[in-house]
Amino acid sequence: MTTPKSVAGRLFTLLGVFSEQRPSANLSELSRCAGLALSTTHRLVSELVEWGALDRDADGRYHVGLRLWELAVLSPGSLGLRERAMPFLEDLYEVTHQNVQLAVRDGLEAVYVERISAHNAVNVVTRVGSRLPVHASGVGLAMLAHAPAEDQELALRSPMRRFTAKTITTPAALREKLAQVRRDGYVISDAQIELITLSVAAPVRGADDGVVAAVSIVVPQDGVDVSTLVPAVRTAARGISRALGAPSAVRSPRRGAP
Repeated sequence: MTTPKSVAGRLFTLLGVFSEQRPSANLSELSRCAGLALSTTHRLVSELVEWGALDRDADGRYHVGLRLWELAVLSPGSLGLRERAMPFLEDLYEVTHQNVQLAVRDGLEAVYVERISAHNAVNVVTRVGSRLPVHASGVGLAMLAHAPAEDQELALRSPMRRFTAKTITTPAALREKLAQVRRDGYVISDAQIELITLSVAAPVRGADDGVVAAVSIVVPQDGVDVSTLVPAVRTAARGISRALGAPSAVRSPRRGAP
């Protein structure tokens, strides 16, 4: 790892050590993973703790602090979106008492900004703040289908990670799926991430009518009547779009609209 020269770069490198797989780390681990001297790591980590970006527990391990969460919720990708979406997410949750998710797109990844789930819902790998590639997730496909052409072409050219035997991994399959999403106004992602789950997702539009997010239901792969889920997901997406001021959401529904 190339050690950043600037103080800001070193701070970002330290924060980048934390992930879903590594939610905590001690000083030695931070030093090693960031490629920084132990003394430098100690000084910078102390400043991060003082500011609230990191917290230190009784075992001497560091965790991401609430101060970063406070800043994250101010992101244009989530500011106002979650609050306006919650009533519709809650209504959608009542349909299945499974997993209801709201995501925004960051490049070729879907970032999950909200999730409602029952304790007995089918297991999913996502949580608030986690990411999945757009080619393999329902919400990701719903957003990518309406992304700028250059972003779609980048996705088509980029390596596509395989999660299961059903994961989309070829440009031809992805291109066909995106066209289908644009035609239908929703997407069914069947066992792409886990063989036991199926998701139904639809795009959410903002004030300029561009797609700014996506909403989905994730249910068990077997024994679910998908035809009952599609109208519910599309209705939720349209309701959130209307709350965000999307012009198309206040006009009469058309084929291919959320």
